[in-house]
Amino acid sequence: MSGIGHNRFFVYAEGAGRAHGHVIEAPSFEAAAVGYAELFFPPVNAGNEVRLFVADIEGGREHCFVIDLEDGQAETCG
Repeated sequence: MSGIGHNRFFVYAEGAGRAHGHVIEAPSFEAAAVGYAELFFPPVNAGNEVRLFVADIEGGREHCFVIDLEDGQAETCG
């Protein structure tokens, strides 16, 4: 996934750790989280959700998302 308007993010899953993270090119933090979940099948919790940490490679900002695998909705960690 690359193209105009895409940024580079480093994404890793809770339970898998940074060593199993990957660089994802996407237009937003949320899109990077969803892209990682679709490509790398991170560990799933009892609620059928995955918790992902997404860092902007250039700026260093990091966000956390919880993705519900049943409905595909991504929300910020609370």
